[in-house]
Amino acid sequence: QVQLVESGGGLAQAGGSLTLSCAASGSVLNGNIMGWYRQIPGKQRELVAVVSSGSVTDYARSVKGRFTISRDKNMVFLQMNSLKPEDTAVYYCNVKQYATDYWGKGTPVTVSS
Repeated sequence: QVQLVESGGGLAQAGGSLTLSCAASGSVLNGNIMGWYRQIPGKQRELVAVVSSGSVTDYARSVKGRFTISRDKNMVFLQMNSLKPEDTAVYYCNVKQYATDYWGKGTPVTVSS
C-alpha cells in the first residue's frame, strides 16, 4: 500500500500562485509515475500533470505554461502560477505503480476573480 498526503491548497486571487506538495509513504517503488489530478463537483476527475521517475512530464493543455510539476524522491510538487478562476477544484495526488492507482484525499484550491 502507498499512502499519499497532500498539502498547500487554499485560496488565491486570479493571477496569483500556489504550490501543492504530496508526500508518498509505504510501499513506494522505483519506476512509478506521480501526478496531480483535479475534480470539480459533478464532473469527472481530470489529469493536470504527471511526471515519470525519469522526470518526463506531461500536462493538460489548459495548464501548460502556467503549472510546473516536479518530484524529489517520494515527494511530488505542483507549482501553479497565473491562476484562473477555472482552476478552482479539489486537487488529488496520484501514484501509478504497476497496475495500481493510489490517491490522496485531496486538497481544495479556490481561485477568486
